[in-house]
Amino acid sequence: MRIITISREFGSGGRELGKRLAEYLGYDYYDSEIVSAVAKNSGLDSRYVEENLSEHGWRNVPISFRGTLGSSAYIQASKIQLLLEQKRVIEKIAGLGKDFVIVGRNADVILREYNPFNIFVYADEESKLKRCEERAPAGENLTRKQLRRKMKEIDKTRAKTRMILSGTPWGERESYHLMVNTGDWPMGELTITLGELIKRWFGGKA
Repeated sequence: MRIITISREFGSGGRELGKRLAEYLGYDYYDSEIVSAVAKNSGLDSRYVEENLSEHGWRNVPISFRGTLGSSAYIQASKIQLLLEQKRVIEKIAGLGKDFVIVGRNADVILREYNPFNIFVYADEESKLKRCEERAPAGENLTRKQLRRKMKEIDKTRAKTRMILSGTPWGERESYHLMVNTGDWPMGELTITLGELIKRWFGGKA
């Protein structure tokens, strides 16, 4: 079984890259499907689950929190259960034994024993701003100043979330097999190049 995990800066195109890699390699792809599965298993609304499992749900949790998810000193019991259910869903996906790409959710930590290929996707600010503007939801008309603030807030909280849950730094090169800058490379060409590299990497693990 081959697993690719993708961590990414907001606006860098990590989700698009993950989808393209999955299609190019013929792998399954998981992102929002995980939230849907957690919601179904928990009997909760998907929007509620997404809010609590997203970066937004961790903004008020002290960075000093460490240890198991069973400690409720700083985390609400409901949130703990959602995190545990998300972990179970991700592990169940891995248990299927099929090749897949998974975006975010600290999957590289959860699936460490499966020896996944871990990618961190980033880009220069201008490229991220342009991508955000081009893919903005209907009705969202943020200024560049507002977009910069949004990018910084989300990335800051992603880093905090990872430290809280795993005690490991987000975006530090030692945590990943490959750091990818999407700023100056057409996504199609990048996908093919990475796809062939990943094939060789997994081939060497066989």
